[in-house]
Amino acid sequence: MQTQASRRKRNPRPLKLHRGLLIFALFLLELFALVIVHQFFVTFECGDTDAMGTCRFLRSLVARSLVVFAAFGVLYWARPRVFSDFAGASARYSGGGWIGVHFAGLALIWTPLLLTGSEGLGANFDTWALLWALGSALCGLGGMFWIAAPKDWLRVLAQDRFLPVLLLSIAIILPDVADLILPLWDLGYITNATFFVVYQLLSLFNSTTYADPAAYIIGVEQFAVHIARQCSGVEGVALTTAFVLFYALLFRRDLRLTRYWLTVLPLGILFSLLLNVVRIAVLILIGAHISPDLAVNGFHSYAGWLFFTILALVLIFAVQKVRWLHRDTVTRPPVAPVKDDPLAAQILPFVAFMLAGILTQALIPVPSLGYPLIVLVLGLATWTFRHHYRSLPWSLDPLSIGAGVVVGLGWVVLAQTGTAEASSLAQDLALLSPALLAFWIIMRLTGTILLVPLVEEMFFRGYILARLDRGGMLWRIIAVVFSSLLFAALHGRWVVAGIAGVIFALVMLRRGRVSDAVIAHMTANAIVAAAALLMRDFALI
Repeated sequence: MQTQASRRKRNPRPLKLHRGLLIFALFLLELFALVIVHQFFVTFECGDTDAMGTCRFLRSLVARSLVVFAAFGVLYWARPRVFSDFAGASARYSGGGWIGVHFAGLALIWTPLLLTGSEGLGANFDTWALLWALGSALCGLGGMFWIAAPKDWLRVLAQDRFLPVLLLSIAIILPDVADLILPLWDLGYITNATFFVVYQLLSLFNSTTYADPAAYIIGVEQFAVHIARQCSGVEGVALTTAFVLFYALLFRRDLRLTRYWLTVLPLGILFSLLLNVVRIAVLILIGAHISPDLAVNGFHSYAGWLFFTILALVLIFAVQKVRWLHRDTVTRPPVAPVKDDPLAAQILPFVAFMLAGILTQALIPVPSLGYPLIVLVLGLATWTFRHHYRSLPWSLDPLSIGAGVVVGLGWVVLAQTGTAEASSLAQDLALLSPALLAFWIIMRLTGTILLVPLVEEMFFRGYILARLDRGGMLWRIIAVVFSSLLFAALHGRWVVAGIAGVIFALVMLRRGRVSDAVIAHMTANAIVAAAALLMRDFALI
């Protein structure tokens, strides 16, 4: 006789993704945009103001947001039944005017930079700090209640006697906790051990490595760094410890706690210290052999919080697979993997595409040459959801192909030649050897013709257009216009891209098949790619 538990195991509940995921992805993109702009284009330091504490707190909001996002993801994973109900409530919720509150807050955050430029922010910091604080509050509050109504948030946070509130509160103050334990870096045995391992690691790649642990200086050739308390990686120990605690609290009924604390926490701290060693070594190698500015301003800043957050998540997810740490009866019901969710196939590859582009701009000295990395990310994302894409009704519809030909020819004919962008890209490509240039071209064509059309159409037409089209001519017009405007905003040539978006939308609506829009988009990009090859102007694509 089949038990209820075995039936649940054989038929796991589907993971319901909803409009909240799209909004959450938007928040991540907004966060990354703020990080990049304020890191690379804002020149003043907190020491230049009369409000050091306020300035540091505002800058810490990025790290706090990152940790809160990660903690919320752990909660979502640990309590699938509760969050499945939450997802359903969110899907039925319109958001009211909270979307306006969110974007009003976002506008306040950006206003000081738009009004004064990067050089003038430090001079009137007190005034701008009020706008940043108010904007952050409105942005966060509006975002929360844009995703779900206050009563739904109260219900989901009330689980486990408001334990999620405790966990999220700890996540918010983690940067402060990290600041409190920074003096650990001054302990001689920690500093000496870290510098010794970094020195040995760097020596594998460079014979001119030098280190002065007493002065906290280490480097190779003409590039050296001072490893201050804030750069020591001690915050990684705090963050990893916190997430180990999160997991223990959330899965306390399933864990063998003695085994858990004696193994997982020491391993987490060890991995944090090892990751910090690798981070310092890579930072120095980037500064010595690629770009000092990239090492100090790009790779170094915020990379610690990002890397240590990823480490903490990987650690606790790995713990779930180790049965020795758990009791025989696991109360957590099984959940179908994300790769089986159709909405995930529409949304997540596009999110990966955007994040890959942003990180390429931030971390690679010549971003245009990093396009193969974006193609790699797109390839992994689309491969993950390959079963969903295969199930679509694919056919070489003549009208779809014809529409793609019109869009492709229009894009080429209306393009400007000899632009500064084309000249800059040509100079960047001239840095590559013939073999690397051929590889770059192949990857560029693969992404342009095959991967980008699939990912963009699944998102803009398969998700945005389909969700806005509620029946009736008015809603259909709104859906076409809004999805096309968003599509145009992603491309440099707004008018031409907007028209292309409308054509792709009409192609989809003709038979209700997003695959028709994908075929049209692939055809258009193939024509543009052919023109780029003939004209040797890859700025076209």
